[in-house]
Amino acid sequence: MSIALATCSLLPDGSDDVQDLIRALAAEGVAAEPVAWDADVDWSRYDLVVIRSTWDYTARRDEFVAWAESLPRVLNPAAVVRWNTDKRYLRELAAAGVPVVPTLWDPDDVPSEWPEYVIKPAISIGAGDTARWGPGEEGAARAHLRSLREAGRTVMVQPYLSAVDTVGETALVFCGGEYSHAGRKAQILDAGAGVQGWVRDDPGRGQVTASTATEAELEVAGRALAAVPHGDDLLYARVDMIPGPDGAPVLIELELTEPALYLHHAPGSAERFAVSICAALGVRR
Repeated sequence: MSIALATCSLLPDGSDDVQDLIRALAAEGVAAEPVAWDADVDWSRYDLVVIRSTWDYTARRDEFVAWAESLPRVLNPAAVVRWNTDKRYLRELAAAGVPVVPTLWDPDDVPSEWPEYVIKPAISIGAGDTARWGPGEEGAARAHLRSLREAGRTVMVQPYLSAVDTVGETALVFCGGEYSHAGRKAQILDAGAGVQGWVRDDPGRGQVTASTATEAELEVAGRALAAVPHGDDLLYARVDMIPGPDGAPVLIELELTEPALYLHHAPGSAERFAVSICAALGVRR
């Protein structure tokens, strides 16, 4: 059997941990290779396409979703990709009772009720076009808000939670519907830095270390995953959360399209992911 690990032309060899996954799949008798999602490729020659580091899709989101929908077999499923590539999915999760960071959608002005806040577009990855704003920066924040709206982008504004600086984000990784491991991600957005751009361009931001999920975090993750439309066949998921003002975990993002899975930080995780892929292919161990 042969699978494609979909990446982007910026990363033709895939993300940092792709070779670990390729070796783990080879040990299971499955050949895998990274392939740019927008390459001129006969995708039907692969038994499965697994979306991995397609990190340039935000500028061509409609094209990317259409590509996923055109594939004979892709995981995560194309319906999930369509839903998950626009962060307005957070509204649905909140309506389903999942604790989500409070969010203002397309506000007319910057908020006065939060001392610090984050402005970002609903279609974005890696902190692209995202900024943390605070007291005295209202003019720049309004300009940021206005520029996104004038570009026709849906804008979301959230409070900047102080736990980002002290605790960091916790990312729970699931493979084949089962919890695999967790990572702790340091703060990404610097105070007073304005719009910073894609985090991958600055290795000093968002450093990841191994972590262990708490029962409360696992409970929130389970509720979020259970609320995903067409989510019965999820191959992978990363659930990002942070302690809210009362210390209870709240969801920041539910990454179901092209999340980094932090395989380097969890021994055995590449092998677990490979086994999940084989199960999706119907390959018996």
